[in-house]
Amino acid sequence: MKKVLITGKNSYIGQSFKSYVEANYPSEIQVDSISVRGDAWREYDFSRYDAVLHVAGIAHVSADPKMETEYYKVNRDLTIAVAKLTKQSGVRQFVFMSSMIIYGEKRGIDSLTIIDRATKPEPIDFYGRSKLEADLGVQKLADDKFNVVSVRTPMVFGPQSKGNFPLLVKVAKVSPIFPKINNQRSMIYINNLAEFLAKTILNNISGIYFPQNQEPLSTLAIVKIIRTQLHKPLIVISLFNPLLRLLGRRFRVIDKVFGSKTYQQDSSIPFNYLVVDNAESIRRSVEHR
Repeated sequence: MKKVLITGKNSYIGQSFKSYVEANYPSEIQVDSISVRGDAWREYDFSRYDAVLHVAGIAHVSADPKMETEYYKVNRDLTIAVAKLTKQSGVRQFVFMSSMIIYGEKRGIDSLTIIDRATKPEPIDFYGRSKLEADLGVQKLADDKFNVVSVRTPMVFGPQSKGNFPLLVKVAKVSPIFPKINNQRSMIYINNLAEFLAKTILNNISGIYFPQNQEPLSTLAIVKIIRTQLHKPLIVISLFNPLLRLLGRRFRVIDKVFGSKTYQQDSSIPFNYLVVDNAESIRRSVEHR
């Protein structure tokens, strides 16, 4: 029985992982969760655990420069402090939820970024930089007795997920017309991520990984799946593409929705973790909204 401590009690990923392993690995993984707000966590007994899954952090909720200090305090400094306590307590493995955001964004709808292990991280804002500095900081703690895993996830989606995916679902539900732009985005369904994390812990691996669904999806493909599930027709047009390309150079939200950014499939992952395919993962996510 592997004992796992989640640091970040109210995290979507943390809560989803806990529910997933309780349903699928009840005799193999036991999960506890704590909050790391304030300083009480520093007195908690980490030594009882085989692994710590660190999911606490500030998501990309604001570009206000006044938030910069807080981003570094929570995303970088707290992460490294938790990792150090984990190591000092004799815990064997530390799993950090990093992010694809550390590679930045190439502006423009027609640009395509394919990220592999040779790609240099180039964050474009303090959110990305705070995640990258945390990622690099915890990796420095790794040794032959302390395994560190950096999970650089693309967009995570699923029932009750936040961010761009629920906004896309809302648009797909009400709009019978959608632009014909065949972009590509790496994504990962929450159950696939939970399976990846479970096997990461069971196998006690270390390193940097890029888990994702079987293949990238275009925004248009996602909308088509949603409209089909709702038994609603969809008209695909190219009329507004020039305008979207122009706006994409100025507004990041347009570029995020219709731009392309993918991971090369990560052949270093030593197990299968894809328990739900692309179409079914979209359908399950929409059913609960």
